[in-house]
Amino acid sequence: MTLKLRQALTSTTMTKPAKGTTSPPAPKPGSKDPMHGMTLEMIIIQLEQQFGWEELGRRIKIKCFTDEPSVASSLKFLRRTPWARQKVEALYIRSKRPTKKA
Repeated sequence: MTLKLRQALTSTTMTKPAKGTTSPPAPKPGSKDPMHGMTLEMIIIQLEQQFGWEELGRRIKIKCFTDEPSVASSLKFLRRTPWARQKVEALYIRSKRPTKKA
């Protein structure tokens, strides 16, 4: 591997986000996959900010969104429950689609 290539890879892949930041990084502009680079925690945080816990509980009827909701309890449940995680990921994808103008 050449020195320039190694430096380029190191500078782009080894950077860490600043401490205390809550905004997740946006997906790369070339990627068409809305889930690219997103963790489950990032998805939950964005959905909670966009809809709020009450609306999330209405849209996806699971206790981790309705009874004492938190990111930690949601992560624990969704990591163990594939069908619920699929619903959350589907809601995230739908929420990122551009709206059609009438």
